[in-house]
Amino acid sequence: RPTGADAFPRLPHFCAGCPHNTSTVVPEGAHAYAGIGCHYMALWMDRETEGFTQMGAEGANWIGESPFSTREHVFQNLGDGTYIHSGSLAIRAAVAANATMTFKLLYNDAVAMTGGQKLDGGITVPQMAAQILAEGVNRLDIVTDEPDKYGSAAFPPGIQVHHRRDLAVVQRALSQTSGVSVLIYDQTCAAEKRRRRKRGTMPDAGVRVVINEAVCEGCGDCGVKSNCIAVQPLETELGRKRTIDQSACNMDLSCLEGFCPSFVTLHGAKIRKSTAPALSEKNDAAQFATLPEPRLPNLDRPYAILVSGVGGTGVVTVSAVLAQAAHVAGQGFGSIDVTGLAQKGGAVACHMRIAERPQDIHAIRIGTAHADLVLGGDLVVTASNKILDAVRPGHTALVYSTYELTTGTFARDPTLLVPGAMLRNAIWARIAGGPLASIDAHATAMALFGDSIYANMLLLGYAYQRGHVPIAGAAIEEAIVLNNVDVDRNRSAFRYGRLAAADPRAITRRMPPDAASRRAADADDWQAIAAHRATYLAAYQDDELAARYLTRVSAVATLEQSRMPGHSELTKAVAEGYFKLLAYKDEYEIARLFTDGIFAARLESEFENNHNLKFHMAPPLLSRRDKSTGHPRKRAFGRWLIPVLRLLALGRHLRGTPFDPFGYTSERKTERRLIVEYEQGLLDTLGQRLEPDTHAVLQEIASLPMEITGFGHIKAASIERANARRLELAAKLDKAPLYAAAE
Repeated sequence: RPTGADAFPRLPHFCAGCPHNTSTVVPEGAHAYAGIGCHYMALWMDRETEGFTQMGAEGANWIGESPFSTREHVFQNLGDGTYIHSGSLAIRAAVAANATMTFKLLYNDAVAMTGGQKLDGGITVPQMAAQILAEGVNRLDIVTDEPDKYGSAAFPPGIQVHHRRDLAVVQRALSQTSGVSVLIYDQTCAAEKRRRRKRGTMPDAGVRVVINEAVCEGCGDCGVKSNCIAVQPLETELGRKRTIDQSACNMDLSCLEGFCPSFVTLHGAKIRKSTAPALSEKNDAAQFATLPEPRLPNLDRPYAILVSGVGGTGVVTVSAVLAQAAHVAGQGFGSIDVTGLAQKGGAVACHMRIAERPQDIHAIRIGTAHADLVLGGDLVVTASNKILDAVRPGHTALVYSTYELTTGTFARDPTLLVPGAMLRNAIWARIAGGPLASIDAHATAMALFGDSIYANMLLLGYAYQRGHVPIAGAAIEEAIVLNNVDVDRNRSAFRYGRLAAADPRAITRRMPPDAASRRAADADDWQAIAAHRATYLAAYQDDELAARYLTRVSAVATLEQSRMPGHSELTKAVAEGYFKLLAYKDEYEIARLFTDGIFAARLESEFENNHNLKFHMAPPLLSRRDKSTGHPRKRAFGRWLIPVLRLLALGRHLRGTPFDPFGYTSERKTERRLIVEYEQGLLDTLGQRLEPDTHAVLQEIASLPMEITGFGHIKAASIERANARRLELAAKLDKAPLYAAAE
């Protein structure tokens, strides 16, 4: 079992927008076997998938197992490249054995795992379907994200084409089919879509997904529905929310299925490239010209550099640029890129040796304690034992980015936190006094360029200026030009990395305020927490509600100080938990947060041509029920909704009165009841309950509202979990439960 930093690994994950995020899901209670291909990664995801065979033997394990199993049916994942290679024989074998199973043929139009090559023979889905039917399968269905692209005559009679949102319904039907059935899941590889769009062979989808973080509750349902790594955590003063990493997003749009009204799509909009770098290049020309040239490492022996990071973020590009730069400088260079599944968001390490002459390069891979420089593009990977083993304490220079990039597991675990302190401690312990430097390369690149893809080039410039790269800066810049990819910005990133090392204040003054840092700074100040939330409540409804909140929180503070001098943990828990209940997001509040001007200003600053927007919501009276879940299905509403939202926001003073038309729903009644129960069952009884030995339990009870997140059925489930936990904690007080569970 991994220990220390390795206990938090960066496992490979499906790319943002990967069709396998959806296609590998199976109905509740079902079971699947893995296959060869990117979809193999379903083995370590929440997919009820285990077991695999060599290519072409898919299903053979079930043929042997089924006579002895109480399970009547399984799904078998099968890639399109595998099908063409030898997987068609696996289907034939299953038919011959009269096995009851469903092959999920995952057609993503590319051999994605090995670089996106075209499928041999250019076989199409209709051709594949006809071929499979000829093998004698009992049923074949097509599921796709674009069902309208197939005409009625595309497939043999009897084959139905379904939208991917109906995947669960189709799979349940297939699982009840005797004999062999096949489901062809047709959706182009996300990485291949990105490549084709860059090459101009596929039109840009023209749709950008944006989350209004003020509306977002941080429930994580969008991540569960999409399993997408472009859905990232966003730390705010009001807690953890969600945001879309526009640099990673491949416009799959499956995150829209999350039951949350915070999602907006922009049609025809483009990311507004930051103008800061171009302007700063002029303003900072003098600073760049006067940057002192660092003293470069001596090449009396080959110099060993190990670059670590995350696949798909430009780590290998750094290796390629340094290789070209060494050639320009007339130096020797050798490299080995250890990638594996790194292109899928996993760990990547590039081993490099630089010498005075090419003939001086021999063994390239860097062994234990043999690195001269570790350039850490990702905190999680850099702190792993595989990377730190290369560090020679007291000798190796280590330059790393402090940004705590979450892992793919976050899509399924919304509470996941990168253990940044533990990872940094692992680095500090290993470096043992050697040269050590760090910068938040991700945040800096975003502030300067509006895109995190430049982070590693910026980090390279930072390490160069600190004297840890034995190649002249002019040669590195010439290599960037020769690479001929986004030359101006990559060169600027390298220069700004140098500037950050030489004059940190020149960079920090361009950085935006960090809400997470502000929240951390206020973490020990209950008055700052309460003041911020009181201001919010005044805008939420009125000054009376804000005063009610402050009165209650201040009373708890006075009580806690009298019973537990020097402590404020309970007060802070009440300040956050009580606010969470008071500021429940009803129709009025969602309307206000979309029309108060803050979200509109954000769209204007981040996107060009952002006027054609759609809101994705599920109003109870206007939404149909999803066939597979029974829950309301979201609908898209155009810009015409904005005046309606403005009018609705004005009605917030009706909240809680007999004239509130939304106040009669069970959800609103529950939200109001939770407030009363918190006040009467907890706050009013603290004087009788608060003692040193009950302090910690009461603090956790006071914090439970923070676990109530989401909307509709998602929120109802979180209330049920919070109530169950509340009853457990109340039992610890050896008292009657503080208040009854919400209905």
